[in-house]
Amino acid sequence: MSHDLFEAARAAMGFAYAPYSKFPVGAAIRADDGKVYAGANIENISFPQGWCAEPTAIGAMIMGGAKKIVEIAVIAEKLPLCPPCGGCRQKIAEFASPSTRIYLCDETGVKETMTMSELLPHSFKTEVIG
Repeated sequence: MSHDLFEAARAAMGFAYAPYSKFPVGAAIRADDGKVYAGANIENISFPQGWCAEPTAIGAMIMGGAKKIVEIAVIAEKLPLCPPCGGCRQKIAEFASPSTRIYLCDETGVKETMTMSELLPHSFKTEVIG
């Protein structure tokens, strides 16, 4: 089931806009509607204004009408098994459950699988706010 996510993430990485870091990243989400939503990192010369691949994919998912991440794959061209950064971990947690599967990939496919609770064991819990 994760192979199509790997392929979508790898294809998305090809759309990365990373002229400053030269560090293309792709992400692909399978959402609760069964569809796959992908995204790539998009940099800006004002460095804090760029964004990562994971929120690009999350934005596509939300705009597609889905609400929950079932599983997500992440791939980076220059760093095999590149995990989401800290901010992206919390962004993913907003739409994931503790058992949501996170796939870390290299150029050949999924190499490591973990759950959201393993990736970010002490995330802010959205239900606390109400």
